[in-house]
Amino acid sequence: MNEDIRTSQSGEMSESGDGPKKSSTWSWAWDWIKAGLVALVIAYLIHHFLFAQFRVDGISMEPTLLNGERLLVDKIPYYFGPPKRGDIIIFHAPDGMDWVKRVIGLPGDTVQVYKGNLILNGKIVKEPFINGAMNPYRNFGPEKVPPGDLFVMGDNRNVSEDSRIIGPIPISKVVGRVDFVFWPLNHFQFIGPTQEHYLPQIP
Repeated sequence: MNEDIRTSQSGEMSESGDGPKKSSTWSWAWDWIKAGLVALVIAYLIHHFLFAQFRVDGISMEPTLLNGERLLVDKIPYYFGPPKRGDIIIFHAPDGMDWVKRVIGLPGDTVQVYKGNLILNGKIVKEPFINGAMNPYRNFGPEKVPPGDLFVMGDNRNVSEDSRIIGPIPISKVVGRVDFVFWPLNHFQFIGPTQEHYLPQIP
């Protein structure tokens, strides 16, 4: 009789001992699942509202940006104000792809290319950042930038497909401003607002 009681007590103790162990394992797994979900939500919010990355595909922005470089795109500045002349931006192009170009004209600006010179609001603008002189026979404009639009051009002017071909782009299509080249590491450079001094900020 005593033996039966001991056996029964032993079995009960074994069953009650497995409960906390299983509960602890499930609690540990659930903590990891919650942490993973939170991380995914944070990553989503950062990518869609704060920062993104972009890979340069092509030579239209040489020598400033080179084919294959990876860029950090900052979306925050344009929550507080529109792009500025000289900003290098990523935008949704008419072909459905994302393009990288430089902002040349803002709404109300008049843009013209004549005999290899950029003329902004009637004044010739020096452009030390472009890849050589523009083709003097490839004239454009003058064209006034409509409200809500930007006139963009690539720094490699003689090969770039930009607003001279596709027309001004809606500000609503802008993804963000290029802030860094972060890859390859030996190409690392800060871009951000450093480009604004190249173009006049007051018409």
